[in-house]
Amino acid sequence: MPPVLLSAQTRLLAVGVLLRQTLVAHVRRPNRRTLWAALAAGPLLLLLYTLLLIPFTPAISDIRKAKTEQPAQVLSRDGKLLAEYKWAHREWVPLKSISPAVVDALIATEDHRFYQHWGMDARRLVGAALATFSGDRQGGSTITQQLARNRFPEEIGRAPTLTRKLKEAITAFKIEMLYSKEEILETYLNTVPFLYNAYGIEMAARTYFDTSADKLTVLQSATLIGMLKGTSYYNPVLNPERAQNRRNTVLAQMVKRDKLTPAQFEALKKRPLRIDFERQTEPQGPAPHFAQQLRKWLIAWADRNGYNLYTEGLVIHTTIDSRLQALANQAVARQGRQLQAVADGAWNQRNGWNPRNPLVEALVRESPEFRAAVAKGQTPDEAAKTLLADTSFLRTLRQNKVRVQAGFLALEPETGAIRAWVGSRDFAQDAFDHVQQARRQPGSTFKPFVYGAAFQQGMHPTDTLMDQAVEIKLPGGEVWRPSDGGPPSGQAMSLRTALAQSKNTITAQLMQQVGADKVVQLARAMGVRESKLDPVPALALGTSPVTLKEMVAAYGTIANTGRYVEPVWVTRIENRRGQVLQEFSVVRPQKVMPVPVAEDLRDALRGVIDQGTGRAIRSRYGIEADVAGKTGTTQDNADGWFILMHPQLVAGAWAGFNDSRITLRSDHWGQGARSALPIVGEVFQQALRSKQIDGRVRFVNTPRSRWWSDFKERLHDWLQEWWAKAPVTETAPTLPRKPAPLPPESVPSAPEITESAVPPPVPVFPGVVVPSPDLPPRPEMPASGESSAPDQVWERVVPEAPFEGPVSGENSP
Repeated sequence: MPPVLLSAQTRLLAVGVLLRQTLVAHVRRPNRRTLWAALAAGPLLLLLYTLLLIPFTPAISDIRKAKTEQPAQVLSRDGKLLAEYKWAHREWVPLKSISPAVVDALIATEDHRFYQHWGMDARRLVGAALATFSGDRQGGSTITQQLARNRFPEEIGRAPTLTRKLKEAITAFKIEMLYSKEEILETYLNTVPFLYNAYGIEMAARTYFDTSADKLTVLQSATLIGMLKGTSYYNPVLNPERAQNRRNTVLAQMVKRDKLTPAQFEALKKRPLRIDFERQTEPQGPAPHFAQQLRKWLIAWADRNGYNLYTEGLVIHTTIDSRLQALANQAVARQGRQLQAVADGAWNQRNGWNPRNPLVEALVRESPEFRAAVAKGQTPDEAAKTLLADTSFLRTLRQNKVRVQAGFLALEPETGAIRAWVGSRDFAQDAFDHVQQARRQPGSTFKPFVYGAAFQQGMHPTDTLMDQAVEIKLPGGEVWRPSDGGPPSGQAMSLRTALAQSKNTITAQLMQQVGADKVVQLARAMGVRESKLDPVPALALGTSPVTLKEMVAAYGTIANTGRYVEPVWVTRIENRRGQVLQEFSVVRPQKVMPVPVAEDLRDALRGVIDQGTGRAIRSRYGIEADVAGKTGTTQDNADGWFILMHPQLVAGAWAGFNDSRITLRSDHWGQGARSALPIVGEVFQQALRSKQIDGRVRFVNTPRSRWWSDFKERLHDWLQEWWAKAPVTETAPTLPRKPAPLPPESVPSAPEITESAVPPPVPVFPGVVVPSPDLPPRPEMPASGESSAPDQVWERVVPEAPFEGPVSGENSP
């Protein structure tokens, strides 16, 4: 190695050794300068870190935003308030409207130097730190720091770290710079949570003492302020002894800060809490289920359009008619009480609600109490035996299970505008919506889809089928035998009469001739678009669960002469200044059924009201308007339905229990004509009397040209002859069209519609196509009509279709 390089390395090594020796010497024997530098390094680093955190702390210009937040308002079509959507259940009150005892208790307990500091109390912070280091963990937050943490929980966080405390302190300083002490106190007391969905001192006063914030006494104020250390731990409802001890601690602090005298403290600390608890609930409004379902839709709308549903004062104008809604609420409540009396009598201890009933035992084994007992170590049989012997438990279980429920919906058939919506008897007891959420078997209210499909394929209301016993073979060797509760008459019966009297035997035969797939297709096109429909023979009697909303919309299609209109509930949305943000036009109707078919179906459903299962509309409620409708009842009277159509309004009701195993146990009251019809009948009766519905308006049939009818018949005959010679490719049988005898109420000169003889299929929504009304018959299948003998009714087996079992519908009166 060259001597020059060796010399340089030696010198560097010597310098390094010298520096090391100097540093060690300073550490072992520090001088004054070194000590001051070491002491200053920590605070300087902390200050630098604090400055770096400032951009990451929240902006506090809107700390009192809760005071100016305006909830969205939902209005009826006639301007009545239906609901408000809020962030929290809070009512802002100014500081002058809060009892001085509350402020004294708060400052004395939480921050007695509140008026002396600028967001942080250094003395208290040091004291809390020393106490924490000694093992007694204490908090050193001021009221301002607590406000910062409560208002900005996401930005500041709640982890016990230095970063969180620094962010909290920075935010507190910013609050103190922009707001007065009085504004800070007012904001804090109006935003702090007190459990049970009560935010702010006003809601806390109402919840725990049934009073207002300005009337809180010293004891009540001390109790509420004492909760702030831990609302759950010092909950005066669940932990009264703990809450009382904490209250006395607050009183002692008030004595220490000269807000109470020692004599007052001695007298007050011995008094009980005297809690007057009542959970504060938001006003339900006249249409709570409607508002609940609408909220979901509005949240999505607000997100798409950049609005806050809870703070920006949006005004939502809906289609609900407040007068009709009030009538619907009254009708559901009145009929619900009457049915509840029947249910209570049918399910008392003597008549069936006792430990010997297998259903009662099954319900016990499904209860949360049973699962809790098993989780604690009891065997299932031991838990069931214990609960079945507990009369108090059985009584409570019966009250919950044997509670009659109902749903009601009314809409305008031409526009689809929803006018009334009742989801249950009482929203507070049961928030489950029986209009849009609940899916129940529709029973005989589904039969119009079967008859509508038959009319589309060429049959007429005056065509006849034999009222005879029906056996339909199903896969697996099973046989379905629908019945009407009595022996068949063995006579020919017109389809109009069969629908009016809700004959199951006739409907089952018609279903076989039409085909379940065609019925499903038509039901979907008319409005049953969300629920699953199983294409099995028993579907004719309504075995697939659907919603009341779907059924009323589908009947609206009938009333609207075969044009489906999707139900709508909002007309426009405005901001707080009245500026229209979005206006919703009338939905364009979809033609899903030929006009003459819809008119024939509607006219046949008139017979249900005039002489069939729905004749109580005329006899009991005195409704003389032009109406048509259908009753519906499911197996064992588990569900009762009724839907009524008028040119201006279509309304439907369902009645039953949340658990379909529970029924009214009465063939009299269980029928839809007895359980659901009175709800609709009362609403229509009162709406007609108050002129909300014009009783003079009638359904108008479209004139049908005679010459066009003759041309269609000749064309049809020619197509039929041609089709008989062509290869058969259609799998579902169809029925031939033949001249229809004019019904007595029709006009002699109006036999046919002026539309094309064979219109093309009309797509109504993805996957559904409305079939042509004029399809030729299968040549090998005898046509069923007035001359058809009973043994000509064919059987149709649906491959791999589940067996639904017999389902009873309405019986003729």
